[in-house]
Amino acid sequence: MARIEFTKMHGCGNDYIYIECTKELPVPPAYLAQKLSDRHRGVGSDGIVLILPSDAADAEMRIFNADGSEAGMCGNGVRCTAEYLFRRRRICGDTARILTKSGIKTVQRKAPGLLQVDMGPACFEPKAVPVAGFSAPVIDALAEVNGGAVRFTCVSMGNPHCVLYVDDVRNANAAYLGSAIGHSKWFPEGANVEFVQVIGPAQLKVRVWERGSGETQSCGTGACAAVAACVRSGRCRKDTDVQVVLAGGVLTVRDTGATVLMTGDAVEVFTGAVEV
Repeated sequence: MARIEFTKMHGCGNDYIYIECTKELPVPPAYLAQKLSDRHRGVGSDGIVLILPSDAADAEMRIFNADGSEAGMCGNGVRCTAEYLFRRRRICGDTARILTKSGIKTVQRKAPGLLQVDMGPACFEPKAVPVAGFSAPVIDALAEVNGGAVRFTCVSMGNPHCVLYVDDVRNANAAYLGSAIGHSKWFPEGANVEFVQVIGPAQLKVRVWERGSGETQSCGTGACAAVAACVRSGRCRKDTDVQVVLAGGVLTVRDTGATVLMTGDAVEVFTGAVEV
């Protein structure tokens, strides 16, 4: 048996188990994610985040979803990783650079527990998402899904997203449609699916189905993808703060055109240890 210490944190309700790795884990991270993420027989989370040393940045972050698959990026996760390091004085000042599979993300600590991430630019090129069967960016495309017509936009925020527009997010069959679309032939690597209700040019309501985790309380990259898609289609204004209302709370997202900035909370819930 091996003892692993962890910290449970959440960003806007998107909860992960954070493990600072000073040595190699005694079990594969995919197995650990499945074991610990179980909300009935484990700690309970949307996945685990490994915090590793890095020569290129202040730290490296690796994310494993609840089903054991590895994610390329997590906006809420990178805020929490930075807050974890700030709270433990691993970083001097108010700026953190976190290495992810999608590159280095810069995080500014506005106040304890409130951080802004430079997520980089949204990418709409089909090969970058990736989305199959399209040669040009997929913006407000019309398609039939399970007998119903939907408009969708495909965008990468370091991981693939499919943004759907709905009249009322409360009535969206997020679990069924999210799985059907996210696992469809369009997305060879799968995709996160956002159900977006446009309240106004500066406010959206969003539900997110995440590949590897199912519907979650919030998704940082999903909120960014929703705003970027709305800016591209003229539903929101460029370089304007947009309030994204999710089940777990509110994120503030600004698509400047050159990059996407996301601001939100990072909350430490409790620390503990498990034996595996």
